[in-house]
Amino acid sequence: MQGITIVGGTGAVGRELLEILAGRGIASKRCRLLASPSSAGRTIPYRGDSLPVHEADESACRSIFAESSVVFLAAGATVSARLASIAVECGCVVIDNSSAFRSDPTCPLVVAGVNDAALDGFESPGIIANPNCSTIIAVTAIAPLRRFGRVLRITASTYQAISGAGAAAMEELEDQARAWASGDRLPVERSGRQMVFNVFSHDSPVDADGVNEEERKLERESRRIFADEDLRVSATCIRVPVLRAHAEALHLEFDQAVDPGAARAELQGACGVTVVDDVEGAKFPEPIDASGRDEILVGRIRRDAGVPDDRGLAMFVCGDQLRKGAALNAVQIAELLRLL
Repeated sequence: MQGITIVGGTGAVGRELLEILAGRGIASKRCRLLASPSSAGRTIPYRGDSLPVHEADESACRSIFAESSVVFLAAGATVSARLASIAVECGCVVIDNSSAFRSDPTCPLVVAGVNDAALDGFESPGIIANPNCSTIIAVTAIAPLRRFGRVLRITASTYQAISGAGAAAMEELEDQARAWASGDRLPVERSGRQMVFNVFSHDSPVDADGVNEEERKLERESRRIFADEDLRVSATCIRVPVLRAHAEALHLEFDQAVDPGAARAELQGACGVTVVDDVEGAKFPEPIDASGRDEILVGRIRRDAGVPDDRGLAMFVCGDQLRKGAALNAVQIAELLRLL
């Protein structure tokens, strides 16, 4: 029996991983959950059964990893850096949802359906990095369009849901909405700011060039996924008071002319993408419609007048950060390796 372990099984991505595995009919006896001391001892419902949550200390991890073929790490970069090597020592394939290994050239950085070939030659045991959620959403929408020519530049403005900050932030957004409605003081203990009815720059460190960490991820990861170090990427990443599903305005420059109609037709036939581009009915991608869905929604497909010679294309995309942007992509990687 191939065991499946989720580290961070009580968090937002961990819960989504469980839901996806349940939807694929994975038996409860194959699943193991590890989490922080505060979550240890809980049980999580799963397909009519209950899964116990174990503390992710080294002893428990080694014991559980020894019975597993794949380990999903969904508890942040610090935990991933500590546990990934232990899982590999125990013979596991590690699929890491944090930033810990995304820049490591020895670890494939994979978006299922976009650069599956990055897994060619992968040898188990080993580590595979799941890209950042905004990157996954963007490149899934862009990848089918590369048949029209080389993408020279990506300019992205992201409108990112609170789900990207984790389950606690999602709960606090709901608490703030209730407090606002009742006229009470807004709770800001976990987020440190008002989120409800507010928009703010992505809450990640800003470097000396004025670029925040989220923007750097989109830049570096897109280059690596498309295997193009000359690809120019400029991103502005913003948090919006939406529970889940990110939105992104993408402007692309190609090395040759691209027809928006042909691009729309190509996207309509692409795997993992749904075109929502009803001009007459004014219906385009919205986070509320992308929430809980596996596909990336793409619309507002049009020529970018800011790029000469008809080489520019603009579009608006939405994707569920917890599904294709994290948990679903991780599961799809495991499926590509026949680990499920």
